[in-house]
Amino acid sequence: MGNEKPIIYQLSEWFMRLSITNIAWFISNLPIAYLLLNFVYAETKESRYILAIGILLLAPFLFFPATSALFAMVRDWILKKEQCSLIKTYFTYFRKNYCFSLLGGLLLTGIWAILVIDFIYVRQINVLLLFCILGLGVVIYIFTINFFIVLAHYDEKLTVLMKKAFVLTLVSPKLFFIHLFASSGILYISIGGWLVLLPFFTGALIAFISYSAFYRIYLNVLDMKNSPI
Repeated sequence: MGNEKPIIYQLSEWFMRLSITNIAWFISNLPIAYLLLNFVYAETKESRYILAIGILLLAPFLFFPATSALFAMVRDWILKKEQCSLIKTYFTYFRKNYCFSLLGGLLLTGIWAILVIDFIYVRQINVLLLFCILGLGVVIYIFTINFFIVLAHYDEKLTVLMKKAFVLTLVSPKLFFIHLFASSGILYISIGGWLVLLPFFTGALIAFISYSAFYRIYLNVLDMKNSPI
């Protein structure tokens, strides 16, 4: 009891962790953020296509390494590992996981690009097929979150990590819907009116809630395996 930190101190500590780490993540993604902003305000289809290609080209090299570092930071907090410096630790993970996150990012960006092209092509042709593509998009979105989780949690080959992310996406409906509703809710609030959250909290909050949900399920599975029959 005597070593327990005051609640105000704990809240301020978490506020600092989330905000500083999210700022580092946002700065790492500034070129993509700039292109996205221009994409939103672009007046012609040609401009949007060019900007979209730029975003897709940058995503594997910036967004995926930056987000994998974000999830690695969250893992340390949940496992109560010491971090001497938030910024230094973040960019250490950025460099450490760069290769795997880049390769995984190339694969996932390619999948997302195909999905977006299919969506644009199908939306005015077949409504049923359009909903199928949207449903597939949701599954790939959850798979992408799970990829960041397993990349942060396991030290395995990329193919093994992809398999784990795939299995995690399919076998845990509870985790699936936590990812879906928590992340989409945070994004809706951030983009829909609280834009100030984007550079300070959005990414870190999504990573924290997603990894926390995964880790709780992970511990429950371990308890079931270790419990006597």
